[in-house]
Amino acid sequence: MRVQCRVLAVSALLVFASSGAFAAAQAAKDPTPQQQRMKTCNTEAAGKKGDDRKSFMSSCLKGEQPAKMTQQDKMKKCNVDASAKSLKGDERKAFMSTCLKG
Repeated sequence: MRVQCRVLAVSALLVFASSGAFAAAQAAKDPTPQQQRMKTCNTEAAGKKGDDRKSFMSSCLKGEQPAKMTQQDKMKKCNVDASAKSLKGDERKAFMSTCLKG
């Protein structure tokens, strides 16, 4: 009976010790805030190349917010998007209205 109690106690101790080690290992795998920011900035920089990408990544990693688009910039972007989707007539008007508001 005494041996069974010792075995049970040692087993319980090992289970608790291993769960703590697992939690510590999991915490080590979680990305740091800087790593998370790098991942987010990389995703947002998709399509940018060269100096434009460097500049964007630099400001993004510093936590700087990009400047708001001017109405003229929005118009250019929405026109390009509408042309890419080959929208015409009422569909284009509806798309442009929604795009320019957003």
